[in-house]
Amino acid sequence: MSASLAPECSERKEQYDTCFINWYSEKYLRGSTKPSQDCEAMFREYKTCLNKALKEKGIYGMIEEARKTSPNNDGAKA
Repeated sequence: MSASLAPECSERKEQYDTCFINWYSEKYLRGSTKPSQDCEAMFREYKTCLNKALKEKGIYGMIEEARKTSPNNDGAKA
């Protein structure tokens, strides 16, 4: 698994990655497509950490602007 873009978020990313891989291999590939609430909670924690770090580094605004101008933008939110 790779480290997070923000080193302070790497532990959360690793926890989420592990959860997702386990869900994918043990549930999804066996026909259970119900999302894992545990993994979703871990993803939200990681996303919150990452967004905070991106804002602190001045990158978040550029990402938001790119989303607005993307020809493939389907209204997705960060």
